[in-house]
Amino acid sequence: MDFVLQLDSAEATLDSAGGKGAALAELARAGLPVPGGFHVTTAAYREFVTAAGIAEHLGADLAAPDAGARIRARFAQSPLPDAVRQAVGKAYAQLGDGLRTVAVRSSATAEDLPDLSFAGQQDTYLNIRGEEALLGAVRNCWASLWTDRAVAYRERAGIAHEDVSLAVVVQELVAADAAGVMFTVDPLGGGADRIVVNAAWGLGEAVVSGLVTPDTVAVDRTSLTVVEERIAAKEVMTVPTADGTREEPVAADRREAPVLSAAEATALARLGLRIEQLYGDPRDVEWAREDGEFRILQARPITTGTAVRPDVWNDSLGTDSLWTSANLGEAVPDVMTPAAWSFIKAFMGDVMVGATLEGRPLYGNIGGRFYMNLSVTATLAAAFGQGAKFARANELVFGRLPEGVRIPLLPASKVRVWRDTIGEAFSVVSRIRANGKRLPEFLAGAPARCEELRTRVGGATGAQELRALWESEVSAYFRLCCHMLQAATRQDGDSLVKVRGTLRDLVGEEDADLMTTGLGDEGQLASMGPLLGLERLARGEIDRDGYARAYGHRGPHEFEVSLPRPAEDPEWIDRQLAALGTVEEDAGLRLGRQTAARAAAWERCAAHHPRRVAGLRRAVDRWAASARLREAARTEVARVFWLLRAFVLRAGEVSGAGEDLFFLSHEEILAVLGGDRGPLAAVPARRAAYEGYRALPAYPTLIRGEFEPAVWAADPDRRADLYDAHSAVPVTDEVSGSPASGGVVEGVARVVATVEEGADIRPGEILVTTVTNIGWTPLFTRISAIVTDVGANLSHASIVARELGIPAVVGCGNATTRIRTGDRIRVDGGRGTVSVVQPYGSGPDGPVAAGAPDAAA
Repeated sequence: MDFVLQLDSAEATLDSAGGKGAALAELARAGLPVPGGFHVTTAAYREFVTAAGIAEHLGADLAAPDAGARIRARFAQSPLPDAVRQAVGKAYAQLGDGLRTVAVRSSATAEDLPDLSFAGQQDTYLNIRGEEALLGAVRNCWASLWTDRAVAYRERAGIAHEDVSLAVVVQELVAADAAGVMFTVDPLGGGADRIVVNAAWGLGEAVVSGLVTPDTVAVDRTSLTVVEERIAAKEVMTVPTADGTREEPVAADRREAPVLSAAEATALARLGLRIEQLYGDPRDVEWAREDGEFRILQARPITTGTAVRPDVWNDSLGTDSLWTSANLGEAVPDVMTPAAWSFIKAFMGDVMVGATLEGRPLYGNIGGRFYMNLSVTATLAAAFGQGAKFARANELVFGRLPEGVRIPLLPASKVRVWRDTIGEAFSVVSRIRANGKRLPEFLAGAPARCEELRTRVGGATGAQELRALWESEVSAYFRLCCHMLQAATRQDGDSLVKVRGTLRDLVGEEDADLMTTGLGDEGQLASMGPLLGLERLARGEIDRDGYARAYGHRGPHEFEVSLPRPAEDPEWIDRQLAALGTVEEDAGLRLGRQTAARAAAWERCAAHHPRRVAGLRRAVDRWAASARLREAARTEVARVFWLLRAFVLRAGEVSGAGEDLFFLSHEEILAVLGGDRGPLAAVPARRAAYEGYRALPAYPTLIRGEFEPAVWAADPDRRADLYDAHSAVPVTDEVSGSPASGGVVEGVARVVATVEEGADIRPGEILVTTVTNIGWTPLFTRISAIVTDVGANLSHASIVARELGIPAVVGCGNATTRIRTGDRIRVDGGRGTVSVVQPYGSGPDGPVAAGAPDAAA
């Protein structure tokens, strides 16, 4: 077999050119507008793996835990055989004069088959120029047959690794101004009578990888007329660069402009029908537009037929960034519905500077979960000379990075970062100053204003009235709440970084923790409010209505609009009071003990540093005031999310769409209220994605590079704290994390996945969980210590534990997978260590009994 075949060669079959290549050859022979090029055949792949010795080591490499990495390393280290180099170089030269720019795409022999879809399993390289760059891209495509994702996919599909080879398709690059995907039948089950076209600006990779929501145009198969059109806000596009491609923001005036005219959609539909007729079955077609002409890049079988194809929610694709869910995972611990994500994106867009940098988002949705892109924040900090300050603040907010983990910076010059962010930063600073002056007045009136709007939303009698209320008042109030939280977080927001570092250097970690407590005294800290308020209710100092008004909107899922607030549950307060009755020592007593310990710590500081203590007190007081202000503003943002939930529920009622609206963005919900039912067609695919992601365990706190949730979840050796796409991360049985609240306790562990399971906690047990938020606060008086997978020094668990004097170790990553309920464990909150003293069931008398913990100084 030849090492190279022309693109339209009759010899380009599944065995020689792979599924993608064979399909393109057939399209080219049929006269369809396919870019010119050639195939690097499976014979070339086999020649390489044989000459490099890869084939003879394959069995042993596949048995290793880091199989994919081992095999890819062999590809990277081995030269291409001379005969293969010469054949590829000659075919490349024949494409035309000069150095032609090409696209290099993998084409596996198990790809694009009628009963399987391997889309995205192997690599594609765009904008490749020059023979050496082309040969490197071919080698990288071959190696991509052995990514962890591709290996896992084949194993699940029952395909023997030895039976798969890889060809490579090399084609002239289409300088696309627009691209997308066309389905010759509706892939969402909307009917076989229409063709569905997705379209976005730039190259098609942003659409295929799910980085952008494209326009959707439906064309009737018989009349070839457009019967439905949904124009999306296309915020990002893929563009060619000197060394490949990158994502960049779409110009503001093009984001909501239609990519295709009706005539262009019809022309594409005609091409789709020709392709379907050629193959005799429905097809999934990738297309691009160049200079007003369409090119066909690929045509696969629609493997799902009329079944729902789940959406892909994964902002990690196409980037090499370090993502973290710490802090964010505390506020938003659930897989988000599209409605919740839409509101959260709007919130983040209002409160954060530099929402995107170099086409990389500051925050993202990875498998339905909320992550922050540390590469963006670190790049911003470095550009403004704040790298050291960022590192200190990052550790307090997001936790200490594991040893050996670094934050990859974006390839952006300081000048470009300054240019892209300084104007926005000045505008934000001005707004923060103005809003800071309004904060006290806002906080005083916010609860009543929000309740008034919620009542009016619930009373809206029709779709137009509800939409008008959103546009005139609800949307503006939502943004006001966002801006007020932004102002509150900037009031001496960095003072803790400075004062805590100073205290730690002067008095040590444990006394520094004590001296920065006291925020929860007299109910001033919102995180402590539900617990202290509940105790006041039990003593008869406030009534049930007052407690519900103050805390009925605060709970474990307060930013997920599809889930009810505590106040919507008529038995909520009764359950809380019943659980409180089992507590031997209430929060008041614990706070009193902490007050005495804090005073003693200040006395020790005064004795050793008499000249500094007054200044330190002023600095701590300033930070404490800032923290209370920040939490007060945050409680109003939580309250406004209850208003947003009420809006979506009422929109579902007046439109007849019901809870399907939780699977639309707020812009799409407004469209439905305006009479456009088109957005509802996306609900089945989004619901399928939501349910699929919800069925998986919580993802690692830190993610480096591209992350596939389902592949990670299927790995028995996965780590819950860290995933690195570039290197295997060894699994460890040691449990350790950030020292969040001092003290040493030994007791029985209770591993809890949700706050609802917290009802099982017995007094004196040690709570081990993934993450906590304000909805967990009432449980803290029943536990003797807390250990979490996710968290940092400023996390909810850390703050509340310090206020109540409970030892805490947070950000362990693997606590919930290494500790079992019933294990007797020792928690050292000062050192950040957790050790299993006696595994459950291993004692001489059987299982360890729960009871009072043993404490050590």
